[in-house]
Amino acid sequence: MTWSETAVLALVLAALVAWLLWVAASRLDRLHRKVMASRLALDAQLVRRASAAVDLAVSGELDPASSVLVAEAAHAVLDDDADARRLADQVPGLVAPDGAPPRRLLGGMASSRALAESDLTATLRSALEDADDVADLRAAPVADELLDTLSAAWYRAQLARRFHNEAVAQAQRVRRKWWVRLFHLAGHAPMPATVELDDAAPDALVRPAASAPTPD
Repeated sequence: MTWSETAVLALVLAALVAWLLWVAASRLDRLHRKVMASRLALDAQLVRRASAAVDLAVSGELDPASSVLVAEAAHAVLDDDADARRLADQVPGLVAPDGAPPRRLLGGMASSRALAESDLTATLRSALEDADDVADLRAAPVADELLDTLSAAWYRAQLARRFHNEAVAQAQRVRRKWWVRLFHLAGHAPMPATVELDDAAPDALVRPAASAPTPD
């Protein structure tokens, strides 16, 4: 093989490697954006759940003690500034004004927000764990509608967290590939992290809502 043939072959191989790396980097970028989109969707569904909990708490349908506890737990979620700041500059789109991707959303949920969400879950479970009490609540049309709204929002939040964590797991698998690490295809983006919190709904709330609408 002549020198010129060797040079041409080397150029072809270099171009092929560059193309493969570009494809891999593009795929990783799409996965990162999928994680960011699912994270925003999860936040929206959790806010809806907290808002539904506030509506139930101020309706006067719960006993006074439960109303106060549920309202406080829900407002702790809605007033969490630490996590809100992580999302504020990403709305309404997924690209920051300077064109850079909102990489901070890859880092998962702020610990204060996750604790607030888990506390809201535990408070709602305590207030709605008794099937007879929930049945009595549902005897009133207003309370029945509020419980249906809460149940549907809760179900959508559970689905959104599941979809988000699946997207994170997929991105993590790609990030661990040797060629991704060798060529630093992820740049300075942090490793995507799952959102871990307690979102198990009480059986007394879930069972009557078995026919809840599917998520948007």
